Amino acid sequence: MGFKLIKDYDTTRNARYIAEQRADAETIENGLNSLENEINSHKKSNKAHSSEQIDHGGFSLRSYIDGLYNRIRNLILNADGTNVKEVVDARVDAEGNITPLLKERLDKEYNKLLQKIKRTVNVDDFGADPTGETDSSEAFKRAIGTGKVRLMLSAGTYVVKGVKLPSWTYMIGQGMGVTTLKLHEDTPASEWVVTNADHTLGNRNIVVEGMSLDWNPERQGGVGATGGIHSSCLTFAQVKFGIIREVEGINPGLHCFDITAPTYDITAKNYTATGSKYIWIDRCVGSGYGDDGITTHYSEYV
Repeated sequence: MGFKLIKDYDTTRNARYIAEQRADAETIENGLNSLENEINSHKKSNKAHSSEQIDHGGFSLRSYIDGLYNRIRNLILNADGTNVKEVVDARVDAEGNITPLLKERLDKEYNKLLQKIKRTVNVDDFGADPTGETDSSEAFKRAIGTGKVRLMLSAGTYVVKGVKLPSWTYMIGQGMGVTTLKLHEDTPASEWVVTNADHTLGNRNIVVEGMSLDWNPERQGGVGATGGIHSSCLTFAQVKFGIIREVEGINPGLHCFDITAPTYDITAKNYTATGSKYIWIDRCVGSGYGDDGITTHYSEYV
């Protein structure tokens, strides 16, 4: 809709001046009436918007309804052998597709992570060396900071003495076999290639994606596992809402991927109290592990 009004009235001729004012007033009146009619028609319409056009928490209303519908159809009871703990949907993601357990809950937390990220950085800009010639450990620390960061890794091999990820961190490489983190020659046998920063208090909302993790057991002439929750490629200890996607574990002393509590205490009254919860492991592979490829200890909803 467009209006073309007279800007300069001819005030020397009274009849023309009045006519010009009237013409402009009628144009404005007709435009306002037309707009009011369209608004009223929109309000009374049976289909003012399609459900795909309405946003609901980052998803369209259509996908949200589909998700709820399929979730109701796929409810199961989750039991730990002694009592029913909660009712969970079996195989429905936030788009309404049937996939593994608890995905929709992780999708929402994944969106929270994306919203909290304040920086997107490449670790190379902080001095990391993707040729593997020098130790990149300090560069990773500087790039990660206290979290709320998307950390990009280049193609190549980074030699590190272990990478510790705080809450609200998204570390992403260029793909398995393309980006590799490899433990430095001087790394103790108890270390991990990647783990969360605070095992004691726990962390939340961490994503590791698109890389290979080489525990490098040949370092120091050959090292082995030290036991407990140590000596794995990637360990989440007391992590809530973690995603490990398209990650390869190579030759760990114990496990390629360990989802665990900070310590093992099978005598504890609630032995899952400090375990990890709501962890998604997607299209990951492992080889050469000393114990298990993927394992969980005292954790739930993996």
